Amino acid sequence: MIGWARRWAVAIVAILGLAGPVAALDIDNWASIVSEAKGETVYFNAWGGSANINAYIAWAGEQMKARYGINVVHVKLDDTAKAVASVLAEKSAGKDSAGTVDLIWINGENFAAMKRQGLLFGPDWATRLPNWVYVDHETKPTILTDFTVPTEGLESPWGGAKLVFFYDRARTPTAQLPTSAKGLLGWAKAHPGRFSYPQPPDFIGSSFLKQVLIELVDNRSKLLKPVDEATFQQDVAPLFAYLDQLTPLLWRKGKAYPQNYPDMKQKLADGELDIIFAFNPAEASAAIANGELPESVRSFVFSGGTLGNTHFVAIPYNANAAAGALLLADFLISPEAQLRKQDAQFWGDPTVLAMAKLSDADRAAFAALDLGVATLPPDQLGPALAEPHPDWMTRIEAEWNRRYGAAN
Repeated sequence: MIGWARRWAVAIVAILGLAGPVAALDIDNWASIVSEAKGETVYFNAWGGSANINAYIAWAGEQMKARYGINVVHVKLDDTAKAVASVLAEKSAGKDSAGTVDLIWINGENFAAMKRQGLLFGPDWATRLPNWVYVDHETKPTILTDFTVPTEGLESPWGGAKLVFFYDRARTPTAQLPTSAKGLLGWAKAHPGRFSYPQPPDFIGSSFLKQVLIELVDNRSKLLKPVDEATFQQDVAPLFAYLDQLTPLLWRKGKAYPQNYPDMKQKLADGELDIIFAFNPAEASAAIANGELPESVRSFVFSGGTLGNTHFVAIPYNANAAAGALLLADFLISPEAQLRKQDAQFWGDPTVLAMAKLSDADRAAFAALDLGVATLPPDQLGPALAEPHPDWMTRIEAEWNRRYGAAN
């Protein structure tokens, strides 16, 4: 009966010119979502560059299969923009239903682009998920605003992020560690070839550019708004003056760059790099536990703060398995899934849930987690620097490639 009703609703949607079959779903009738989703295959487009993250997504897929009869296929991406481009191409071709992307791991400029171009399922589905009641949207402003862009319930949070640096104390004395971007430049001058970052648009490499821009820009409030073309070159001049000095001091003198974070991690393990960084405070502990980094690796942050944000999942407007995508998004913010996600032996990604909203048993389970030998406790992670408006990232990536791209 539900399947027939949905086909009827889809026909009405098509007549009215609304946004595809997902508009026919009644999110507030969760039992109907569960029924509709059974047997669906959810194509979850998510970064595939980390073995532990891939394993976590596989586990989530197993849970969805066992509980709801849903198949989850992890479409491993090296750049989220590729999934966004696929949805845009489908919209341009008039494919407003039966899309090839059901769920996307997303934030920042990719979310802004999808929202701007009307590529997202909505309105306001995320705050109507059953497990939203546990989400800490009151004290974590990045859950409701993604890189300054209001989320408006168009994406559901599933993890926090904080830029953290790693070093091997067996090789690098703690007293020598830099405490700011300017300090890192001084460290690189004293230790040429021992630091690098992935080439943008890799999100880790781009995050490094944002960290430096935030620290050096004359007026940080400008970063909360789209780029002002009249002052852009002046605004980014301190960033590129910094990079002009840093580039010849990088690994291989900036003629080549690490492919991504896993490549940086391997280079730290092999002794090619002395300082690397990631967007997960528990990443080093997880790598130690998995035998990827030596026991002597530890974490540090800059004293003035490092970049912090929330990452999300979103559903394209023309998703073929929108009901299944809703169920998966809801499961990802369940206390069970968030507990496993924060556990360093599985991922170590900070939770988006509010401890005060959990049951006593769930709260105790989070409190009992071993964050890992190299993980800084929350009170030592320092201030979180707000992400710039997505417009800045698009522009500085393009400018970076023009100036320093490996082909140059």
